[in-house]
Amino acid sequence: MGFLAGVCLLQLLLFLGSASSRVAAASTPPSARALDAMLQDYAYRAFGAHPHTGIVYNAAAPANLTGVALSAVRLRSGSLRRKGFPRYFEFAVPTGVVVQPYVERVVLLYHNLANWSDYYYPLPGYTYLSPVLGLLVYDAANLSAVGLQELSFVASESPISINFSDVKTVPPGSPAPRCVWFDLDGVPQFRDLEATNVCSTYRRGHFSIVVNSSEIAPGPVPSGNITPPIPTPAGHSKGSSKRGWRIAVGVVGGVVALLLLASLVVCLARYKREKKLQVMERNAEAGETLRMSQVGRSQAPVALGTRTQPVIESEYVA
Repeated sequence: MGFLAGVCLLQLLLFLGSASSRVAAASTPPSARALDAMLQDYAYRAFGAHPHTGIVYNAAAPANLTGVALSAVRLRSGSLRRKGFPRYFEFAVPTGVVVQPYVERVVLLYHNLANWSDYYYPLPGYTYLSPVLGLLVYDAANLSAVGLQELSFVASESPISINFSDVKTVPPGSPAPRCVWFDLDGVPQFRDLEATNVCSTYRRGHFSIVVNSSEIAPGPVPSGNITPPIPTPAGHSKGSSKRGWRIAVGVVGGVVALLLLASLVVCLARYKREKKLQVMERNAEAGETLRMSQVGRSQAPVALGTRTQPVIESEYVA
């Protein structure tokens, strides 16, 4: 019986461990590195069977990343170094860009994360004034490859210019906006703007314009009874995402609890059945055993001798 209880307990522990790991995995958002790998796969699909060098191909982002813009262009490394690529959306790539390690052809990959910027590149204490833009380089030898490692590049003569086109107005009383550059590990570095809405870089990565929201002076307190505005769906991206994760975790947790309860009920039922069988076996073993006697060619049970001896009728006569 102890063995059965141990097996049930072990099953419950294993199920609980696997379920909790699934809940943790479901509640953990994907990393920016995983996003880069996925977007590289989707961008390479846009080239088709016969891609042309120097032509920008707009790719379709995954359906769950609504609003993300994704494009790719294939170039020769030598041509990129001699001519640059001056008009690649917000990026102006000058001459003198050296790709490391050297490959014959490269793919310049462009990202615009739109309203997903703060989700994949959270920056506590700062407010994004523009979407996060990405510029990465990959080897173009195999356009059906996935999971490629990013190549490094250096603008050896003049920096790459980034002219942000979608920039929000700086809140009143806030400090001057700044450029932010995220390396492949997501570590931010801040720099001053080169001009209005213009940043520059010498290397690959993701870029945006931010303002230090912790230094924004508080506005005047409104007087009178003012009804608070009703939230609109336009700013729901981050809040609804968090609520969605909470709902998903709650549903998974409820299912896990129900499955654990069902397993416990099954184990208890098996325990009661085994206990009842043991009691019946003990009662059968404790009963009176009949003596066996030879009857013909077979053995048959014979009752024990009676306690009352037979008496002859004549013995009752006085």
